Amino acid sequence: MKRLIEKGLMFGNLVPVDTPALVERYNRALKMLTGKTTDLPDFHVDISGFSPEIGHAFGDDLYLNPNGCNRQFILLTTAQKHAPLLNAQFSTSRGILRQFIEENEAYLFALTAQDAVAGELDNSVFDLSSPARLFDIRKITISADTTEAHVADGRKLTDKIDRFRTEPDAWYDDVLIAEMIGLAKKTGDVTRNPIELKARSFTQENFWTAHFGGLYLFRDVEEPATIAVKPKADLASLPPGRVLDFTERNAIARFLDDNDLVEPIVKARGIDAGAIIQQKMDFILVDVASTLGVDLGAATRRDLRQVAQKLGSALPEEFMGLAALLRWVQGGGNWPRITSAHPAYFYSLRSRPHKDRDLVNMMLSELAPLDIRQLFICHKQAFYAAYAGWSETKKAYVADFLAREYQIDKSGAREALFGHEPGMDEPERQDDKRPDLIGLVGPWGAVRRPRK
Repeated sequence: MKRLIEKGLMFGNLVPVDTPALVERYNRALKMLTGKTTDLPDFHVDISGFSPEIGHAFGDDLYLNPNGCNRQFILLTTAQKHAPLLNAQFSTSRGILRQFIEENEAYLFALTAQDAVAGELDNSVFDLSSPARLFDIRKITISADTTEAHVADGRKLTDKIDRFRTEPDAWYDDVLIAEMIGLAKKTGDVTRNPIELKARSFTQENFWTAHFGGLYLFRDVEEPATIAVKPKADLASLPPGRVLDFTERNAIARFLDDNDLVEPIVKARGIDAGAIIQQKMDFILVDVASTLGVDLGAATRRDLRQVAQKLGSALPEEFMGLAALLRWVQGGGNWPRITSAHPAYFYSLRSRPHKDRDLVNMMLSELAPLDIRQLFICHKQAFYAAYAGWSETKKAYVADFLAREYQIDKSGAREALFGHEPGMDEPERQDDKRPDLIGLVGPWGAVRRPRK
């Protein structure tokens, strides 16, 4: 993993904790949450305050996430909102933390100027020994305060000020006045500078979890389903409903189509479908060449084309299917019939623009794992797990490619691949006179939606 770290592809954008004052504040919060402290003089933290260096020292990468179901966090600066979330157990956790920081940024800026803010993403479930417990998770509530309880004391002082203003004999209550003075020494003037953090609850209907080998729960769709990465036979009993696993490709394709969650790349507006398909083909050739022990060298497109020529009919089906699709896009071939059983099927799709776009693209990246760029963008943990098993030549190629083609313009690359945010579609081109075959037969003609 050293190559990825050096190129900023792993542990990138972490926030340094490199002064005695910050380390001391972090240790106070860490002691309050876990009962532990660290002797490290400096380290880095993610959006939740998790430090990979401390995790290594503790021998516990879940020291802020006991049981993997109620993520605790430590905020030292609002700049953490730009950091990634490492060792995520739920796909929604980073978005919730970032939204909490942004909604309370002014208060957090003031609070973290003198103390650390510690808290928890509480989902009211403390035991995930059975997959069925995942279905009890509906809302995530954030509770947070400084290690010196500035927020709680601010609320107490506000209540006492209200009493002082409204109770007729409060002017003569020496105890009340003394308590107000004592609290004000800690909190300051809360009438002019109120101290509060908005209590928020976030619904969690559709999400991915790392538990039980990886599960995608879609509950807030027309046709709900739970989709397991590993064989569903390994799962304990689940609540009634459709349960699929990655071996059931046609059933997953039907689920995606029934809920109108995906679109073919060649149907998507405002992108260069030919360039995207060609790049996916290159990634497949890199994997084949690596498997066969072929020296990739600089791995230019010309080098990869020579690999394809050497393999000929031995090329994998994923490559052949995408090649047929590319010929159609370029106007030199017939419309290819790629069924959901075809290995190229999920490589040819992307999520439609909707609220669960990132979740659907995340699942597609696992269903089409040879597309290393999409896997890296959409599912970092799956990418790192796959990377560990690659040959050195493939590791070098992938790291160089991502550093060269993705790191320099992340937002531009994401928009080119996945489009604008939902509701930001470009108008359909009027100069394209080609008949809308996709609209007539569905993505590839294999999965048809029943008539209403």
